[in-house]
Amino acid sequence: MGSDHPGAPGGTPRTPHPVPPGQHRVHGWPVSHYGPVPRFRPERWNLRVHGATATGREQVWTLGELGALPHVTMTADLHCATGPTSTDHEWYGIPAGAVLDLVPPAPDVTHVMAWAEYGYAANLRLRDFATPRTLLATHHNGESLTAEHGFPLRLVVPHLYGYKSAKWLRAVEYLTEDRRGFWEERGYHTVGDAWQEQRYSYQEQEEDGAAPAAHRPH
Repeated sequence: MGSDHPGAPGGTPRTPHPVPPGQHRVHGWPVSHYGPVPRFRPERWNLRVHGATATGREQVWTLGELGALPHVTMTADLHCATGPTSTDHEWYGIPAGAVLDLVPPAPDVTHVMAWAEYGYAANLRLRDFATPRTLLATHHNGESLTAEHGFPLRLVVPHLYGYKSAKWLRAVEYLTEDRRGFWEERGYHTVGDAWQEQRYSYQEQEEDGAAPAAHRPH
């Protein structure tokens, strides 16, 4: 569970733009995730930022409190590590940079772990999480996210493969060293840069700074 590989939304045709090597365009927005769709319980829902924060304290926001944070709109593609790319999604949400400004990480933080419902986790380098185009999205194409696509909050990291864009986001943990998430423990690349075709753990290089991989893809 936790991430999907959607297809291109409808609307006015646009001039096609490049997609990462080894990818092909798809239409629609197919649902793909591991495990069931979680039930949303608004009275229990919050977003935590914890781990190696600069102050040593965690921050917790309710869904209503997130509405007071800065929001932006951006258009970005999504790339599944198995090959499909969907293009021209319009996302609305909170820039990851705003979270980092409000809850600064400690100086020795190198990675973050994005935690979702049912314990799904995706690890990212801090510099990937901090890019201006990383978003904690609440809306897609002007509408609230559907339950199947991550309502009420999902991570969107456009330059990485879709398993990094965790749906049903519940926490961001600051890490001082890399630690593998759900799919990374099952043989997927710890960085997952779609433009570098970093699909599988056997492709990892020493400079990736990866934690040891317990599994290799078949």
